[in-house]
Amino acid sequence: MPADVYGYAGLLDDTDREILARVRRFAEERIAPIADDHWARAEFPHELIDGFAELDVVGLARDWPDRPARSRLLTSFISLELSRVDPSLATFFGVHAGLALSSIDLCGSEEQKQRWLPAMRRMEKIGAFALSEPHGGSDVAGGLETTAVRDGDDWILNGAKRWIGNGTFADLVVVWARDVTDGPDGPVRGFVVETEHGTGVPGYTATKMEGKLALRTVQNADLTFDGVRVPEADRLPGANSFKDTNRVLRVTRGGVAWNAVGAMAGVYELARDYALERVQFGSPIASFQLIQDHLVSILGNVVAALGMAVRVAQMQDDGTFRDEQAALAKRQATIMLRDSVARAREVFGGNGILLENKVARFFNDAEALYSYEGTKEINTLVVGRAATGIGAFVGRAPRKG
Repeated sequence: MPADVYGYAGLLDDTDREILARVRRFAEERIAPIADDHWARAEFPHELIDGFAELDVVGLARDWPDRPARSRLLTSFISLELSRVDPSLATFFGVHAGLALSSIDLCGSEEQKQRWLPAMRRMEKIGAFALSEPHGGSDVAGGLETTAVRDGDDWILNGAKRWIGNGTFADLVVVWARDVTDGPDGPVRGFVVETEHGTGVPGYTATKMEGKLALRTVQNADLTFDGVRVPEADRLPGANSFKDTNRVLRVTRGGVAWNAVGAMAGVYELARDYALERVQFGSPIASFQLIQDHLVSILGNVVAALGMAVRVAQMQDDGTFRDEQAALAKRQATIMLRDSVARAREVFGGNGILLENKVARFFNDAEALYSYEGTKEINTLVVGRAATGIGAFVGRAPRKG
């Protein structure tokens, strides 16, 4: 990766670098040629799922009978490589292999893991993670409206979810709902709804969200649950409070920083190559001081954010990782991503708004990365609480008079 000027990828061992090289080839040979077209049409390239499966990189951070666990640093670099070519496909992969698989791995029973995880690894069953709601984004922990009621050997789900990546075609949807069996203030629980490619479950509806201007290839869905029955065998026994939900989120939140680094690396390469090829006033624009300032500023953003992301992954590997470390990395990386895509677009001039030059796709996709898995404001408060010992999440109403 040309933007890795400090050689962070050299921290990987030889086996990890071979795996990463396979992912890079797949991204450049299979994803890059179709990324713009599918983004423009807001359609998902289902034909690539078999290619993803052949890479065998789902669940790399856990032990399998035939495959020992690899490092979080490797899985993070894989996110970077996918994002460098297409943040949409990186997000698809992150939802499936990160949020959905991790929910079952961290909160599921041994029987559930045996039943679902091998098929998820082979990508025979695609996962989704249903937490956000129409009225609950940053405040979903306290304002969860989707409900679950115990009814004999089943649970009955009612409510709605929004912004659910992979939601239109997922086979396994991890749904977080409030247990109101004994009252309205019951605990948050996790369930797996087996949806048969988004259909076939009475009372369950998945509707594709239209009109998105970012991550258009990701199939975000509005989900509705109208008396959906889920057997007790499909309730995640280790998911009994929002603290358990957060166990999943803290594993994946740092991954968004890697998505941002990858997207920055992608636009750096696009802008650098264009600046070397584009001739104005008789010279390549790369020879102009102001253009070099943009390129070096983007490169500085990549390197700074990559250093933070690498440390987060290393601390995940050695067990010293804390929430505020992921929050700070996600906050800073996505702030720098916004700056980087704007600079790259400026290097392209008017050509930067044409999809054929790719930078416009990254420019738009950056807005989604900036907001999901914790807005800048929420991550600021997470870090601020760690820095001061004071939680500032709940504001006070102004005094009257």
